[in-house]
Amino acid sequence: MAVRNPTHRPSGTADLNNPLYYLENMETVVDWVYRHHPDLLTPAEGDRLADFARLTVPARALLTRMVMRSGELFRTDKLHYPELGAPASQALAELAGTGWLDAEPSVSLDDLFRLFTLAELRPVFADTLKGAGAPPSLPKAQMRETLRARFPDARSIEDWLGAGQPGVVKLNTMALFDRIRLMFFGNLRQTWSDFVLVELGHQRYETVPFTPESRAFQHRAEVDLYLTMHQCRQWLDDGLPAREVWPEVPPPSDNAWLASRRDRLLLELGRQAERQGDRELALKALSESSHREARLKQLRLLERMKRFGQAWEIAIAWDAQDLSDAENQGLARILRRLAPKVGGPAPVRTDSPTLRETVLTLPRPEAGSVEHAVQQHLSRPDAPAYYVENTLINGLFGLLCWQTIFAPVPGAFFHPFHVGPADLTREDFVSRRRLALEQAFGYLQDGSYRQRILENYRAKYGISNPFVVWPVLTEDLLEVALDCLPAVDLEKLFRRLLRNIREHRSGLPDLIRFFPNRNDGQKRYELIEVKGPGDRLQDHQIRWLEFFSVEGIPASVCYVRWQDSEAPE
Repeated sequence: MAVRNPTHRPSGTADLNNPLYYLENMETVVDWVYRHHPDLLTPAEGDRLADFARLTVPARALLTRMVMRSGELFRTDKLHYPELGAPASQALAELAGTGWLDAEPSVSLDDLFRLFTLAELRPVFADTLKGAGAPPSLPKAQMRETLRARFPDARSIEDWLGAGQPGVVKLNTMALFDRIRLMFFGNLRQTWSDFVLVELGHQRYETVPFTPESRAFQHRAEVDLYLTMHQCRQWLDDGLPAREVWPEVPPPSDNAWLASRRDRLLLELGRQAERQGDRELALKALSESSHREARLKQLRLLERMKRFGQAWEIAIAWDAQDLSDAENQGLARILRRLAPKVGGPAPVRTDSPTLRETVLTLPRPEAGSVEHAVQQHLSRPDAPAYYVENTLINGLFGLLCWQTIFAPVPGAFFHPFHVGPADLTREDFVSRRRLALEQAFGYLQDGSYRQRILENYRAKYGISNPFVVWPVLTEDLLEVALDCLPAVDLEKLFRRLLRNIREHRSGLPDLIRFFPNRNDGQKRYELIEVKGPGDRLQDHQIRWLEFFSVEGIPASVCYVRWQDSEAPE
């Protein structure tokens, strides 16, 4: 379907000093969807979006304000927006006259109680409550429950409250705006307010080519599929029994991005079914989900149901796959519990590698963190120490693989304002970019990685990247890190990061200390995890430290005591 541009304006960030900045951003969204997804709109939807541009500025602005708020019903006396430049009543009349609003909607009892205060409602229902034998001072929720059986049907505000009461209007096109929001954001988790107040105007974004081939939605039916799954999740969140939601879950999709959304829906449905005592449904939902968390939950549920043989077969098959450290750890525990019950061989226990530990006694600082105290104590001109935590290794990876991270993979980017790809922590992030990632690792192997990292640092400085924290990653830190960190160690670190980005982006040691002048054959850096008095290592930190020990990456845990303490805390 060919449609003309409804707003005739380029996509860009709004000027937050403009009191109508939110309208600028709404026009950006409408324009983007209109230009990039015209074939996913019906003729009626296309006409409606074209009509949006024909509204006066006050009417467009008021409509945008209402779309940004929750619900579809609004009291006209509560719509106060001085920046419109015209009376709200005038804009409301225009919106009602052009079909955007219903000026006389039917309102249910629940909606009535949501829109009006207790003081406004008590006089209206005083006689009804008296006839029901209820005290006139009932709280609002109890009053509504008392009246529910007597007023099952929706009616107009005038019928509810009588003449002369504040008017109520209803948005007629919220479903269209939800569809637009989905096609722009790629999810319905982000609200219009998120877009206006957070996503725009504060950051610089990488330019990603947006082509028909890179779109997440290729057909209107895929948009409908997403909306169906969103409704299923909403029903679950609202407390509808999982057994009632199950028949509404759509079948699997060939669209990898939508398939991952379905996997998450099935994971949640399985969780809720188990909590509701419907174990068979929980097993069915979890078995159909490819989400990485679903497999462990399925095995644990089978254990609780004493289906040890079935659990063993699934666990053994899964054990042959490439798993993250956390998955390996959880699976090994299950296999050890199952082995004696099925007469199978228990997995061989491997001794945890020894972690190098030091104890440091320091004066208690008047201000600042324990990590900064250790950094200042250890840092010397010939051995500088930096407080980097999760920023350095992630940042080096983000700079080396910048072009791969921002490749126009289908379903990764929906609009011009992404900090990073939408599928970053999805299970298939690596598989869909494997060739490009291996090419990046080739730079580590042939020695050209340093030039590539520095070129990206200088060309991309300040542009948002999910792995790069610019204020921490200074050029001095970058230069010394590239001098002292061997490419072979960087490759080991990066490959582990990619095994589970969600899990492995955190847990890295607090400090890194460099030895630029060392020539004795030892590594010219060390990683240091700092633990203050009473602090303990977390599981994900332990897994990183064990990885360092196995791979020959110098790392230690520094336990800090304060000199003014009588004994270790």
